[in-house]
Amino acid sequence: MTIEIPFRLPSLNEYINACRTNRFSAAKMKKDIESQLFPYIIRLPMYEKPVRIEFTWLESNAKRDCDNVSFGKKFILDAMVKFNRLPNDSPKYIKGFTDSFEYGNRAGVIVSVEEEK
Repeated sequence: MTIEIPFRLPSLNEYINACRTNRFSAAKMKKDIESQLFPYIIRLPMYEKPVRIEFTWLESNAKRDCDNVSFGKKFILDAMVKFNRLPNDSPKYIKGFTDSFEYGNRAGVIVSVEEEK
């Protein structure tokens, strides 16, 4: 199953800056992002078996480092658990993921989830 999230997620640097602002800022950021992710995550089925996930990060330019961009998977995986698409994001249910990056005129992420047989 594949979904596209049509907006840019915060980078690791942005999240660290929020953590340093005050103790509530990062929690608010995470909660706000999860709310924005809800309409997309809810399209996924509920997975009970382990999954592998492919993330294709869409960036409008190459200014952000790949490791900072791919930190956005933290928000996606946590939202999948919060909205009952995965029982947990532990190694028991997440068997692996891959990241690829495309640069063009849009930002977002394509998430492809494959349940293991």
